[in-house]
Amino acid sequence: MKHLLDRPVWSALQSGHAALAEGGEWARRYPPSIVPFAACADNSKESLEALQSLPAAGEVMALVEAAPVVLPEGLTAVTEATLVQMIAERPYERISDSRIEPLTEADAEDMLALATLTRPGPFTLRAQSLGTFWGIKMDGRLIAMGGQRMRQTGFAELSGLCTHPDFQGRGFGKLLFRFVAGEISARDETVYLHAYIGNTSAIALYTALGFRLRSEMNLRIVKRRD
Repeated sequence: MKHLLDRPVWSALQSGHAALAEGGEWARRYPPSIVPFAACADNSKESLEALQSLPAAGEVMALVEAAPVVLPEGLTAVTEATLVQMIAERPYERISDSRIEPLTEADAEDMLALATLTRPGPFTLRAQSLGTFWGIKMDGRLIAMGGQRMRQTGFAELSGLCTHPDFQGRGFGKLLFRFVAGEISARDETVYLHAYIGNTSAIALYTALGFRLRSEMNLRIVKRRD
């Protein structure tokens, strides 16, 4: 790797999320009940063989890296896409807003329902195992949220940012974006994120909010061959 974010999943499971890692020296993954991300150390024979041994029958894994994703013979791609990885050009100030509150396990089902509706990326009932999430509620209803996903030494990924369609256009997403970025910066970590390359409106917003393109990334959703 030229940069630890070139293989963000591997770097996270070697550092900030090592305690969550399943696997060993050559390949690791997050528990599937948390997030489907997996990675191998490199493209060596040992790494690729270890990678194909990780999923059980019927399970899928998401592989993300800057270089073309190489697959062992035992895995096949279900979906492929190109992402952009964007990184903050400066630290963000910590802000406060009485409408924002930390989310807890009691909010997990509402978080999953909101993520299922708006599709910000892979999301599960155990997403909070990755990091803190915050949300905005109206009359007890979760209408917007954002939080943290992968963490590497000195870096943290802003993720899960979404707003219910009934409440979009009111600035809730931008507010939560600034809030989560400020919380990450307060730990002296650099904020980064991923977006689909075709999501030009989101990329334009992130650019306006102080992010720059670091690298295009390759995403492959894979499963075991029958």
